[in-house]
Amino acid sequence: MIKSPFITLGAALAFFAVAFGAFGAHALKESLTAYSLGIYHTAVNYQMWHAIGLIIIGMIYQLKPSNLLRKAAWFMLAGIIIFSGSLYALSLSDMKVLGAITPIGGVCFLIAWLLLAYASFKSE
Repeated sequence: MIKSPFITLGAALAFFAVAFGAFGAHALKESLTAYSLGIYHTAVNYQMWHAIGLIIIGMIYQLKPSNLLRKAAWFMLAGIIIFSGSLYALSLSDMKVLGAITPIGGVCFLIAWLLLAYASFKSE
């Protein structure tokens, strides 16, 4: 079987999504405003869904390695770091300027999903 770092990264990011979600639900509920807590939960939610996406890409990559899938995985990872990371930082620091970075992560997610879709019917 071909090893894929994308499954490992996806599983680690899913682990941290659960840990961050629990931390937000228990430790932060008293210290953040409802608005900031909502932002924090959005970060956790997107991190989990896209960690699962990264695992799926890794599983497909094991079956049929391709440059398109590799690019999709890296864009998915970048999206998690930029999108969720900026939302975590925004919710914890209340620095509004961080919200300007979030859409870059969203674009990375969109590119990742498009690359996965394209890879699903294109043969390399």
